[in-house]
Amino acid sequence: MRIGLIGTGRIGAFHAGVLSRHREVGSLVVADTNGGRAREVAHRIDATAAPSVDEVFTWGVDAVVIASATAAHADLIGRAARAGLPAFCEKPIALDLPGTLNALREVESAGTQLQLGFMRRFDAGYGAARALVRSGRLGRLHTVRAITSDPAPPPAAYLPLSGGLYRDCLVHDFDIVRWITGREITEVYATGSDAGPAMFREAGDIDTAAAVLTLDDGTLASATATRCNGAGYDVRMELCGEADTVAVGLDDRTPITSTEPQGPPPADKPWPGFLERFAPAYEAELDAFIRLARGELANPCDGREALQALRVAEACELSRRERRVVRLEEIAGA
Repeated sequence: MRIGLIGTGRIGAFHAGVLSRHREVGSLVVADTNGGRAREVAHRIDATAAPSVDEVFTWGVDAVVIASATAAHADLIGRAARAGLPAFCEKPIALDLPGTLNALREVESAGTQLQLGFMRRFDAGYGAARALVRSGRLGRLHTVRAITSDPAPPPAAYLPLSGGLYRDCLVHDFDIVRWITGREITEVYATGSDAGPAMFREAGDIDTAAAVLTLDDGTLASATATRCNGAGYDVRMELCGEADTVAVGLDDRTPITSTEPQGPPPADKPWPGFLERFAPAYEAELDAFIRLARGELANPCDGREALQALRVAEACELSRRERRVVRLEEIAGA
């Protein structure tokens, strides 16, 4: 296969390396609005750098991987659809619901495939938790707790482009809660704090957030996130049922210290970031996309799935702003 990759920043460069090693990828074309960066990545992995993004759609590629700046996602998804190409895109489709819905309409009108990059669906721990929940081993699920903690804030320039903590960060938790439980989130109550670095207040964003989610079967879930977790990158989930409780993301690299005398020792090498923690999951999701593009696999995370997670994020933003419970039926795109 001949794959086109658009965007060669941190995650794009990682994807380029994965694709260059894939047994089904015969050639890889990379492009970026920063031509020098694209040429550097291409040289490193023996790929071809296109002069601009336009050439990706005219050089006979079989599929497109979109890892560009978020603001360009919806346009590139539309271009791939109009070219009849299956596309993989890092979340989000767009930073707002109208942009998301317009892009999805283009994909559906063209009859092409769009896979979204919710990599936690491909993580072994989350997959095992899903199997246990779906098998009934935990009994009736009553409580879910999701945690996403970044070790350090992103650059200040990124914040106005990120969409905010709910859309940029907690959207992963909203998606994985739905995926593991098989239930829809029906209402949310969310709050947040900007008491950390001043750049969050200046950007109108928050550095720490919490949301209580009610699922359609009455299960309660909490989702918390922060940009300021100095202990390390910490992504976990607890699923508590009447028969048993399981935890995802709890291992010898989890950045947490027990205060109990007989507790486990602190992590010797805590996870430094998302690429290290989820590297196997990123590889697995791109392998799934290659199989999807070859017609060998059903779509494991289509655009409508991403839309539902974004709707929950939008509901949380509304809840934080208006300090009230928000039902998902209030948010467009159902």
